[in-house]
Amino acid sequence: MGIYAVFHALYHRTKQKRTARFCCLNSRFLPPFRIQDTLMPMQPVGKIYNVSELTQEVRSLIEGGFPAVAVEGEISNFRPSSAGHLYFTLKDAGATLAAVMFQGRLRRLSFEPADGKKVVARGSLSVYPPKGSYQIICETLEAAGEGELLAKLEELKRRLAAEGLFDSGRKKTLPLFPRKVAVITSPTGAAIRDILKVLRRRHAGLPVVVLPAPVQGEGAAALIAAQIRRANRYAMADVIIIGRGGGSLEDLLPFSDEELVRAVAASRIPLISAVGHEIDTALSDYAADFRAPTPSAAAEAVCAAREDLLGRVRQCREDTEDALRSRTEKIRLLLERFTPQSMEQRFHALLQPLLFRFDDAKEALIGAIRGCAAENRSRLALADAVLESCSPRETLRRGYAVVRRTGSREVIRSAAGLAAGYGLSIQLHEGEIDATVKEVRNENKRP
Repeated sequence: MGIYAVFHALYHRTKQKRTARFCCLNSRFLPPFRIQDTLMPMQPVGKIYNVSELTQEVRSLIEGGFPAVAVEGEISNFRPSSAGHLYFTLKDAGATLAAVMFQGRLRRLSFEPADGKKVVARGSLSVYPPKGSYQIICETLEAAGEGELLAKLEELKRRLAAEGLFDSGRKKTLPLFPRKVAVITSPTGAAIRDILKVLRRRHAGLPVVVLPAPVQGEGAAALIAAQIRRANRYAMADVIIIGRGGGSLEDLLPFSDEELVRAVAASRIPLISAVGHEIDTALSDYAADFRAPTPSAAAEAVCAAREDLLGRVRQCREDTEDALRSRTEKIRLLLERFTPQSMEQRFHALLQPLLFRFDDAKEALIGAIRGCAAENRSRLALADAVLESCSPRETLRRGYAVVRRTGSREVIRSAAGLAAGYGLSIQLHEGEIDATVKEVRNENKRP
């Protein structure tokens, strides 16, 4: 649909005052709104848009207003591209909508799209400016009504997983050389033909027991579960294969039935689930001891081909011989390192760094001792000078004298204890003088 057709439709819907509701991906409805609330009456405007500017404005409105939508419609004009993308049109009785699904999203498909199929597309709206059209870019595409079915299967999966039916710790290992294989499938389907063909090619003498059961339709799950229980009750094989070829989600439903899944989990015989193609998944795959992408792959997993076994034996022998040769060569090289010459070289190689470290330490110690001795001599000389400057002889050298009373060693420090006629002995820096006190004066007495 072109941009101008969009505006034409919006204009008429404004006149009729209709409201529109759109379904979002979270399955909730947006609050109703009236389109005339978003379009103002035609009034003179100052700006004139060119086509690109107007298309960009419309693109912003559409892509910003519908970031996630779900649309139900019928596929028409379905045309896959060479690059792997899917281009088609969704239509109903009143309108059409261009749609595209890119290659990276195709792995989510659970069916083959085709013209005439009714589907639900989930994604976002986008405008393609070169053509002035809008389209839906599909993130997922499912058959109409498939979403509810998938939701029920997901709920059953969570419930069974919570019971521990899918735990890896309870899965059994497949036997390497099974003596008998039981296959539970349709006796007329392509799956049994593929399985028998592979088994004949890989192990022609392996006995196969076919337990027939319908693989789709009402009652199929109960019959398959009964055959699983029967094979266990009578120990009919060393490994069991259940499976069928590809099909739609509805065709594969029996293998997601709760009764069948519980029978698979309860099997004492190792069981392989091979349902559909590689992209198909059933709940029996989670409960089985081994999941094979196809029935042919299940047959290949059951028994190894004779050529494969011989190849594995030859490879093991070659690996063992290579390992022994490598180990022997390593031991020889190790022993060569322990000759007298090599030991002497290794001893010198180990000793030489230690000798260098010893010489360096010796030189460092001698230097430290010399430095310490020089520092101590310097400090001693300084202390001697300080001590000498404080000695009485040095004081006398500066012109001072020591005065004592004659016949006494007591030093006179004050004139108060003297009187005229006292004899004095005066010691100078060089020599002594005897004197007699003629007069005592106390003029320099401080207050």
